[in-house]
Amino acid sequence: MNINMMDNDTAKKRIHELTALIQQYNYHYYVLDDPIVSDAVYDELFRELLELENQFPELKTPDSPTQKLGGAPLPFFNTIHHDIPMLSLDSVLTPPEVCAFEQRIRDKLKSIPADQSIAYVCEPKIDGLAISLLYRNRILERAATRGDGVQGEDITANAKTIKSLPLKLFGDDVPELVEIRGEVFMSKASFMTLNEKAKANQEKIFANPRNAAAGSLRLLDSRITAQRDLSLFCYASGIVSNGSLPETQMEQLNKFESWGLPICPEIKRVDNIAGCIDYFESMLQRRETIPYEMDGVVYKVDRIDWRHELGAASRAPRWAIAHKFPAIESQSRVLDIVFQVGRTGILTPVARLEPVVIGGATVSNATLHNVDILERLDVRINDTVIVRRAGDVIPQIVAVVEPLRPNDSQKFEIPKICPICGAPVVRIQDEVAVRCNAGLVCPAQLKESIKHFSSLRAMNIDGLGSKIIDIFVDIQLIKNPADLYTLSENQIAKLKGFGEKSAKNIILSIEKSKHTTFNRFLYALGIPGVGEISAKTLAKAFLTMDALLNASPEEFEHKRNLGLLPDIGPIVIANILSFFKNQYNRNLIGSLLDSQVCNIHWDTPQQEAVKPHALFGKVFVLTGTLTRLTRDQAKSQLEALGAKVTNSVTNRTDWLVVGSDPGSKLDKAKTLGISVIDEIQFLELIK
Repeated sequence: MNINMMDNDTAKKRIHELTALIQQYNYHYYVLDDPIVSDAVYDELFRELLELENQFPELKTPDSPTQKLGGAPLPFFNTIHHDIPMLSLDSVLTPPEVCAFEQRIRDKLKSIPADQSIAYVCEPKIDGLAISLLYRNRILERAATRGDGVQGEDITANAKTIKSLPLKLFGDDVPELVEIRGEVFMSKASFMTLNEKAKANQEKIFANPRNAAAGSLRLLDSRITAQRDLSLFCYASGIVSNGSLPETQMEQLNKFESWGLPICPEIKRVDNIAGCIDYFESMLQRRETIPYEMDGVVYKVDRIDWRHELGAASRAPRWAIAHKFPAIESQSRVLDIVFQVGRTGILTPVARLEPVVIGGATVSNATLHNVDILERLDVRINDTVIVRRAGDVIPQIVAVVEPLRPNDSQKFEIPKICPICGAPVVRIQDEVAVRCNAGLVCPAQLKESIKHFSSLRAMNIDGLGSKIIDIFVDIQLIKNPADLYTLSENQIAKLKGFGEKSAKNIILSIEKSKHTTFNRFLYALGIPGVGEISAKTLAKAFLTMDALLNASPEEFEHKRNLGLLPDIGPIVIANILSFFKNQYNRNLIGSLLDSQVCNIHWDTPQQEAVKPHALFGKVFVLTGTLTRLTRDQAKSQLEALGAKVTNSVTNRTDWLVVGSDPGSKLDKAKTLGISVIDEIQFLELIK
């Protein structure tokens, strides 16, 4: 029926139907992780509800899904008193401290026999913001921050915008009044997306997901909060009136989930303290693959009656403890700021730090990525800074501790000349990069160019490490990548630190590298914008070096129209044409071919491989561990069908193939609405 023709009663009935349907779909999507309708169907129902409420505003209910869009800005936050204080947790760092925690429990619970085990509920200690949710007659009445544990801020309007937070609970067994406590956080993927948008709009960039979540919840304009992709996991209860909850933590969590509240899927009940430590080790190993930040795990006594008996100290319960991971953030002082020159001449600022141990490793350098980030953070020499190190990521400065800034702090200046070769430095309009324009005349660019040329996925010259290349360039033994193929064992063996055996091994590796493929050779050349995937596309489309070297702009356009260059756009084409127009590059390629590099050895790809296929041009991303074939095998099969395999999930991704223990890519794919398939479905698809 046309909305404009509806009467009040008909509209009220339809609004009730739509609200119930959308709540059910939200439950299946956010809590059960099992969507039962397509996004298109969901969006259509949501739009219908929104139009009805706009037409009949008096029929809008407190639990309406449209409230997740946010409302008018608030002038300030009201103060909320927590009837039951929201306590913090004591923390430990080692297994002996965990065992001491249990011993304190046993000392307090004298009725427990020594041979009786204590069950615990283990959960990730998510790096977010604690929240209190008060439901009355199943409807969300109020949401508040933890604050100081006794008093928090009323953030109801902002909390309602969280997609996974139900505004109305399911079930007939919900107490008349129940307080649910949980953690609001931002996933790693959502955090990256938020900062990418902020950077593009020249807005504030958040230091970490916790700051982003906390800042989003404390905005006075809930319409902006609604644009932030916040998530919620519930883990505890507060006040309960006219009703009851189960007598164990795990049963309570299961009950929460049946009411429509999101529960962390990583929560696990263990039978004893040894199970707690095993859980810690497992989560520590998987830390980087979990789609959200966490700084440890939490152990809680499962039985509620024992918790009441144990009670709490002044600030923390005696029945729970946080087992913290090794630190990945710490403070240090900036001793100096220097600029490193990369393969393409880009100058990257690097902070020299007072050595500090982070995550078990000593850190004395931290990247600042580019001049824009350096300016935004306003990092100065002698500043105290927060340094972050996660997994294999290069340590980076995420914030300056401004209250500790000394009077003698020194602001940096963008170099006017290259710190390596003294050539002028240019900053191209609309680019954040600052470049040395000397090209391979600059020793730093030459070294990085040769390192790229000889790297594993390029020419794969085994044994030719970074330090060896530095030596060869410093003594001018090589002046370009082609010079590698003119080296002799005698030249290398005479150098300090080398012998006949090491010289022979290097020459053998260089000779072996001639047996490569066209696409690897193209990738090794370091053409701006041409990565591994683009190089494969070019090799399949042009077949020979001569054809590509002499291709005209019209030929590129023709091949694009035929669908032979699906992942190569106008900018990259311009880079390719410019690269091959440069006489130095043409001479370099000629020298390499004269040395029989690839000229007679490469395995020419067959252009038939790119004939149209159902998956031709489709973009795939692989994540997690596959069991029936390796990632490289899956990648090869897809590329043989004309599909592309990339490392990052973006709006251009068509399919995400998920193995066991998937990382944050799965979370981002769900956010972007990317099709997700498991390994069995993938094998069926490629058939």
